[in-house]
Amino acid sequence: MATALQMPPVRAQVSAAEWALRQDLACAYRLVASLGWDDLNFTHISARVPGEAAFLLNPYDLGFEEITASSLIKLDFNGRVLIDNGMGMNQAGFTIHSALLSGRADVNAVIHLHTIAGTAVSMMACGLLPASQAAASVTHELAYHDYEGIAVDLDERERLIEHMGAANVMILRNHGTLAVGGTIPEAFTRIYFLERACEMQVAALSSVGREGLVTPADAATRQVGEVNDRMGAMVANRIVWPLMRRRMERLDAGFLE
Repeated sequence: MATALQMPPVRAQVSAAEWALRQDLACAYRLVASLGWDDLNFTHISARVPGEAAFLLNPYDLGFEEITASSLIKLDFNGRVLIDNGMGMNQAGFTIHSALLSGRADVNAVIHLHTIAGTAVSMMACGLLPASQAAASVTHELAYHDYEGIAVDLDERERLIEHMGAANVMILRNHGTLAVGGTIPEAFTRIYFLERACEMQVAALSSVGREGLVTPADAATRQVGEVNDRMGAMVANRIVWPLMRRRMERLDAGFLE
């Protein structure tokens, strides 16, 4: 069980909808830590505050296993801190998340990771191959963004929005992976399958090389994408996320505070 730093409670300062969102977002951070996807504290997950021109992001000084509902920073899209805990903000996190949340009205949550497998695939000229069921579930809605260095230049936001387009998952070349969603559950489920697909590709290429891969028929790959488009949101919100919340509450319910 993680031992979180004691943070001033903010529940009385926010709406019921924001408090529920804060709990889900803190849960997502703890889940990422439990899956070994955190990169010290250098990646980030965000969520748009309902009914406000604002979003929630992790404080720079906390590990993902320490994040609580009260510790999340509330920002507007100009970078002004609305609810602070004195721990500072990751500028690259602000650049990436403010871009995608402001650029897409249908996006309410963004997850960005630097996992070994995800970053390895981001370095491959071939990108993510539709060679597994997990890959086929995301390749039909996959975008790419070329590496520009650490994302502290706000001008990069325009290119992130342009390259993302209507896609819901992205490979940041030489950098990592990213997923968006209308809800935290949708973004989490997409990043889960993107990461699994990257892990499978790295394992397969390490074993047999690209020439040894069996590639599914295009019709089969299309069918996986169509099923995912039709059922993905329901599966994420009604099946995957309740399961993940129960799991994290069993492991460490401290994120709820």
